[in-house]
Amino acid sequence: MVSRREFIQAVPAGALALATGAAPGTAVASAQAKASSLDKAVALVGDDVPTASTSLPARLQGALDTTTKAGDMYLHNGATGRMEEAFARLLGKEDAVFMPTGTMANQVAIRILCGDRRHLLLQKESHVYRDEEDSTAILSGINPVPIEGGTGDGLIASVEAALAQRKEDPYPIEIGAISLESPVRRLDGSCISMDVIGRIASLAKTNGIGMHLDGARLLLMSGQPGFDPRTYTEPFDTVYVSLYKYLGAPFGAVLAGSKPQLARARQLRHIFGGTLFHGWPAALLASQGLDGFMGRFAKVRTTGDALLAKLEDMPGIRVERVARASNIAILHLEPRIVEGLGKRAEAANIFVAGPEDGRLPISFNETLLRRPVEAIAAVFSP
Repeated sequence: MVSRREFIQAVPAGALALATGAAPGTAVASAQAKASSLDKAVALVGDDVPTASTSLPARLQGALDTTTKAGDMYLHNGATGRMEEAFARLLGKEDAVFMPTGTMANQVAIRILCGDRRHLLLQKESHVYRDEEDSTAILSGINPVPIEGGTGDGLIASVEAALAQRKEDPYPIEIGAISLESPVRRLDGSCISMDVIGRIASLAKTNGIGMHLDGARLLLMSGQPGFDPRTYTEPFDTVYVSLYKYLGAPFGAVLAGSKPQLARARQLRHIFGGTLFHGWPAALLASQGLDGFMGRFAKVRTTGDALLAKLEDMPGIRVERVARASNIAILHLEPRIVEGLGKRAEAANIFVAGPEDGRLPISFNETLLRRPVEAIAAVFSP
């Protein structure tokens, strides 16, 4: 069984040779065998289809064979420019800009929306608050104000309370923006409903406050009843989507918004050191992954529901469905199910994490379509 971080790491052939003392040819053969095994694996961990790092050159060449004028210079034109245009259309925004990392996309958007108003409302579980090393304060002098509510109706009350408190103080604080993450990784992929977003957006508009969506995993909502990226993101001034979490790029992010905002975003990207000489490798693979992704992931959702239904019927397993789920569910396993689970999964070429006190989160991604649900469920049978 593997951890989330171990799962998303791949071992290049050269590093494999150094680690094992094997001859380079042996290491390459071993890496190729591992890549072949990955191509057939079902991963109940992570959002993306796992690939060996040794497969990256072939993947890039395959993408290059299907396009022309892929190259860009300092992120202008080529595959990077076309990818930006595709995301702007998908999200219904005037423009989109490539960013080398999601943290940079978030920080640039927040700085633009806050301006001189130095406070930011955001969920206490959010990536911006928990995983970005106090960037808002250090880089932009903006003070994050974490709020309760997760992804539910409580978010509305928290925003209302923050706005009311602002007016009560003799020296009112100026709130420049509200940043919402959806889906939220730290809440097992739970999503914010359109109703909650709309009500918070109304409060923001009334008070002249900007709205940013950390939608790194936005497209994992594909297949939810009524989900449409353009409609979902319409209330937000800026939107960030990851290119590598599930679209197959080796790195990168895209930030969408208005043309004036993103003209400034391109300036800030350069100031923050993010104007890479080339972005086309990431843009090209992300564009390839984006093509048809929503339809494929709708099938993943249907298959995932079928797997959960199968598991619910198995003795010793209780299925906990996440509220407003994206692609994660929680299994509660009796000890007899846990015993030997890792070996059974390994023998079936299925990746699962290690249960903690019988609690096992499972994630659904496109590898779920590689095997009948009965075969996947079988590894949970002792």
